[in-house]
Amino acid sequence: MKPKVLITRPTPQNILARVGAGCEVDSNQEDRPLTRDEIMTRLDGCAGILCHLTDRIDSSVMERAPSLKVIANVAVGYDNIDVASATRLGIMVTNTPDVLTDTTADFAFALLLATARRLVEADQFVRTGQWKEWRFDLLLGTDVHHSTLGIIGLGRIGSAVARRGRGFGMKILYSMPQRADVEVERELGATYVDQATLLSESDFVSVHAPLKAETRHLIGARELALMKPSAILINTARGPVVDETALVEALQSGRIAGAGLDVFEQEPRVHPELVEFPNVVLAPHIASASRQTRLRMMEVAAENLIAGVCGGVPPNVVNREVAERNSKPA
Repeated sequence: MKPKVLITRPTPQNILARVGAGCEVDSNQEDRPLTRDEIMTRLDGCAGILCHLTDRIDSSVMERAPSLKVIANVAVGYDNIDVASATRLGIMVTNTPDVLTDTTADFAFALLLATARRLVEADQFVRTGQWKEWRFDLLLGTDVHHSTLGIIGLGRIGSAVARRGRGFGMKILYSMPQRADVEVERELGATYVDQATLLSESDFVSVHAPLKAETRHLIGARELALMKPSAILINTARGPVVDETALVEALQSGRIAGAGLDVFEQEPRVHPELVEFPNVVLAPHIASASRQTRLRMMEVAAENLIAGVCGGVPPNVVNREVAERNSKPA
């Protein structure tokens, strides 16, 4: 009998066919997230679930699904899943690293450029008929080239952003809990500094830290106060890494010059005052949203799902100790 799996959001037909070749598939084809109760009901008898960052899979959901072997998340981050509980219950958790690195880095740099050069303001200026003549001081922005880029979290995406910064002749600073290898620093032209130094010396601060208990509000009032008044904050990581209330206060007081945000603390809700700032560029969590990348993310998640429910070890296991435990002979 084929193992049963749940897919929580609309999925391309080729992916459904691929999963369906070896699994009994229950797929939500409505363009809306399933409710918590719907997920718990439809997980009955399932060996696997392919889910998205809007799906909160906590211990109570897992405990209602004793047959569950694998949770395949369509994202690099997995803060929507209680990994500790999954590990305790012997459930493998997987993600989709690597495939969205360059796409997300492109978008982070697009936010940086758009904010620095006031692109959204300029677009609206033209569309609303305000442009009457060329002026020497019209919509003056700030240079990106040869400025200092501070990267908080030099992982895959942070490193890719650093490469783009090098193309603009930027000085690259980075901070993270553990210093990168010398070879990585040399390739990226990146200098390791503590976070306070990074904040105080950077013209642009790009956040790429994963969301964990210790990184929630990693950027708050104290950190924003260390930044230059001319500096711009970019966040394409997770919303709660930045304290939005503190960010609003910093923008109101002119403590920093602007921000480019793709993620928010309470998505899809955005702090109402953020939308009022012309020097803030906002996007609806679309940093990885190219057609090619989103399709590849689904393909990788499907590979993880199929391997997990068929007794194999998925390529991208987050809690590898579960896979190792399950593979040991009884």
